Amino acid sequence: MPATLRHPGTVLRDHVFAVPLDHDRPDGEQIEVYAREVVAAGHEDDRLPWLLFLQGGPGSGGPRPVGRSDWLEVALRHYRVLLLDQRGTGRSTPANRQTLAARGTPEQQAAYLAHFRADAIVRDAELVRERLLGEDGCWSTLGQSFGGFCTLAYLSLAPGHLREAFVTGGLPGLRVSADEVYRAAYPRVAAKNAAHYERYAQDVGTVRRIAEHLAEHDVRLPDGSRLTVERFQFLGMLLGQGSGSHTLHYLLEDPFVRTPQGPRLSDTFLEGVRAQVSLAANPLFAALHEPIYAQRSVSGEGTRWAAQRVREEFPAFDAARALEGDGPVLFTGEMIYPWMFDLDPALVPLREAAHLLAERGDWPDLYDTERLAANEVPVYAAVYHDDMYVDRDHSLATARAVPGVRTWITNEWEHDALRVSRGAVLERLIGMARGQV
Repeated sequence: MPATLRHPGTVLRDHVFAVPLDHDRPDGEQIEVYAREVVAAGHEDDRLPWLLFLQGGPGSGGPRPVGRSDWLEVALRHYRVLLLDQRGTGRSTPANRQTLAARGTPEQQAAYLAHFRADAIVRDAELVRERLLGEDGCWSTLGQSFGGFCTLAYLSLAPGHLREAFVTGGLPGLRVSADEVYRAAYPRVAAKNAAHYERYAQDVGTVRRIAEHLAEHDVRLPDGSRLTVERFQFLGMLLGQGSGSHTLHYLLEDPFVRTPQGPRLSDTFLEGVRAQVSLAANPLFAALHEPIYAQRSVSGEGTRWAAQRVREEFPAFDAARALEGDGPVLFTGEMIYPWMFDLDPALVPLREAAHLLAERGDWPDLYDTERLAANEVPVYAAVYHDDMYVDRDHSLATARAVPGVRTWITNEWEHDALRVSRGAVLERLIGMARGQV
């Protein structure tokens, strides 16, 4: 029997499933996938429809809810919810610097990690569905960000077992290369920088002083790793979140302290930066971020560190050039760069495997455009007009290409709206599905 516990207003059950590492070799190596079932208290035995939650990322485990928090308050009025720890994350068989060492050579590690993309996650979900609902059972899905990418892969691989799908900030471009993703992303990130500096004009000078200090000194974060100018720029990840600009400003509010050696970045500031730039909690985000865009029919050359290459087309992000002049130092966004595997202690052991993944050119396609063109599953998608992470135009092109996709385009929320809107975004999408909107 699955372990059960009670939270305020909810009942939680643990589920652990053995799944093939390689679904094309079902009798081969098995890994574990964990999922947490959540149901409203008092409805444990009701015959409720299931809603599978597909987390953003890649490389992030499912939410750890306390009671009927955030969007669960809305979801639990209608569904029995399953929070999946996608393979390699959370309580599923972990994939990180500590466990991957056991895989052997960098080539073997890269071959292992190649099984952790959306297609494998969907096939895991299908095995989970069969075991919980039976072979003919159907469920609904809710995909946040990368979870929306998984949703389109699900519609490509096994649409017959989906009753409906909800997507928040995660309709991917179906035939868009990694280069195209970042070529569209850098201008959006620049716009977020401009909005931040307009809101907090004093941060322009502060950021320049910090960047100058980092260029002239060997600064170490509390974990011993070096903070370079480029790593400091990675704080721009915050700018795509609803309160991210304010969080960034408060972090920058008082970064220096006086010491006998002169002004130095304070321990408080450096710990705040470490908490934002370290990828120890989700190393798969770094290792697999560009491969989530890789498909052999789009480009057979591999992603080849697309974010780094495309960045050269946008010199405004060159901090050294900005410091030579009088322009602002721009933060970057959701970009993964090869230098991260030289600086982040959680990523250094994965450096060679990550380079091999970047050079791989034979990635299977994730989306079946012919099957998607004949889609019959209702899909209700929130598209955020000013989304920094997922390109609006790519999302809308996909919506036009896939019958049954109904979009709600809004500038009221940012990319993290599902979490911070207190259920309003999901309530809107469910209302669309029920004909109430």
